[in-house]
Amino acid sequence: MSPSPWTPPAFTTRPTLTGSFGMTASTHWLATGAAQSVLERGGNAFDAAVAGCLVLHVAEPHLNGPAGDLVGLVAPGGRAPRVLSGQGAAPAAATIAHYRSLGLEAVPGAGGLAAAIPGAFPALLLLLREHGTWEFADVAAYAIGYADRGVPVAPAWARTVGAVAELFRAHWPTSAALWMPDGRVPEAGETFCNPEWAHTLRRLAAAAGSSRTERIDAVLREWREGSVARELTAFLARPHRHSDGGAYAGVLAPEDLRGYDAAWEEPVTYRFRGIDVVKAPAWGSGPVLLQALAILSAFPDDELDPASARGAHVIIEALKLAFADRDAYYGEDAREVLEVLLSDAYARERAALITDAASPDWRPGAVPGREPFLPPLVSDAGGAGGSVGEPTVRSDGETRGDTCHLDVVDAAGNIASLTPSGGWLQSSPAVPGLGLAAGTRLQMTWLDEAAPAALRPGARPRTTLSPTLLQRDGEVIEALGTPGGDQQDQWQVPYLLRRILGGFSAQAAIDAPTFHTTHLPSSFWPRAWEPCGVVVEARLGADVVDDLRARGHAVTVVDGWSLGRLSSVGRDAGGILSAAANPRGASGYAAGR
Repeated sequence: MSPSPWTPPAFTTRPTLTGSFGMTASTHWLATGAAQSVLERGGNAFDAAVAGCLVLHVAEPHLNGPAGDLVGLVAPGGRAPRVLSGQGAAPAAATIAHYRSLGLEAVPGAGGLAAAIPGAFPALLLLLREHGTWEFADVAAYAIGYADRGVPVAPAWARTVGAVAELFRAHWPTSAALWMPDGRVPEAGETFCNPEWAHTLRRLAAAAGSSRTERIDAVLREWREGSVARELTAFLARPHRHSDGGAYAGVLAPEDLRGYDAAWEEPVTYRFRGIDVVKAPAWGSGPVLLQALAILSAFPDDELDPASARGAHVIIEALKLAFADRDAYYGEDAREVLEVLLSDAYARERAALITDAASPDWRPGAVPGREPFLPPLVSDAGGAGGSVGEPTVRSDGETRGDTCHLDVVDAAGNIASLTPSGGWLQSSPAVPGLGLAAGTRLQMTWLDEAAPAALRPGARPRTTLSPTLLQRDGEVIEALGTPGGDQQDQWQVPYLLRRILGGFSAQAAIDAPTFHTTHLPSSFWPRAWEPCGVVVEARLGADVVDDLRARGHAVTVVDGWSLGRLSSVGRDAGGILSAAANPRGASGYAAGR
């Protein structure tokens, strides 16, 4: 990576791990341990990633679940990256006309109407089938064991249940029965078991077939055609409380699950200072990162240090421009638009808009032949501007920004970066007997036909799930990602600048203070924005904060160790592997040798 005037810190909270056998990093130590165990027992990176993600469903149920969503980037042998799309589409009956007929102006943030077709579990099966080597029963054994014996309740998990306890008691009794044993909110640190999900996993793992692939196919059939699909859809079809206070029936049907397949797709890339940055296409938010880097390419390295006032300002303004384009143009049919948005000429035009002052305006660019969608710009009465990316959960179940992440690399160079999310315990009523809840990703769609990310049957909602791969000379050298809703790509920009320009180690880049802008309509209901809003960790320093405020940014200062839950793994040209994980929240860990 190129030399830089920046000086990496001498101290890191943990070492960047190095070795040659295999490396794992994730948002929870139990998932990291399970994935590393698979590597130690002869599995490859993809077997390990599936096992780790299944454990995340159990260990962080307030952040993800099997009936939620997943976006992944994988590179067998470290080459030819592919996108793993586990983002389910809108059900056939999820029409704007139907939702409008219910008196809705937006898709609710909690409840069955917001449920896309579950994609996380089918995506893990697709990864295991095509690139793994283990049986499903073997990779699932870790999650079954933890669901049976229990996992420690994280403080954020306890806070989440506490926030929605009255909703559970009054309106979602099945959720109260599952997530509030003995009628009380679990305490942080106590052991929590989910025997219903353990039973469901055993039932799935028992699906028969004459070969490994046939057995995995049988698991998928049982998921989408058997009792899981029937029980999930029948339960959601009963009217139940949603986050707007209304009681509605969900529209997810058995036919939706039967017709859904997780899929492989080609990624999009942008070369920044000699490194190819690889993302999922613009049916999600991933290209926001690429657009921001394209805009920042117009500035010299010494103006891009995230620790400086000038650098933070330029990065924030570039992100504001990229997010304006996201809402104007991103959707299922946006691949051709990206050719314009990522072009050098367009990036230079956008970069020229950045001045020394914070812009209060919403400024999408012009794409020939396309009319930019202008989203409703509703002020944030709920105070989301100070969101730190952990679950911001209200008593009605409204949730903003919650996800998990896992990265794995093995000695053969196989590498995977997976971001599972949705299906949170607070997203919709728990399905009795299954031990899970449906996701709410449809809240990211608009009830406006003019929007490129409008609610349309068969179209994927514009997800915020956004893993990243870095590639040099055709070889993948790093996999990374973070939870955090709309902050995912934002927190990755300072990380990448510190890695690529500053020469920081992965752990030093993760540890460094970070920030994000809230000058965008949130992807989460009720879609509020905060003009010129910026959230910064206190460690960025009073001088930088004062400078940003003088430029016109509306700065919220939060705890110095509260933004971002990044993790990463890497492999250099000599085959040396590395891993690093986030110390914030005291749950993310890396392991390897």
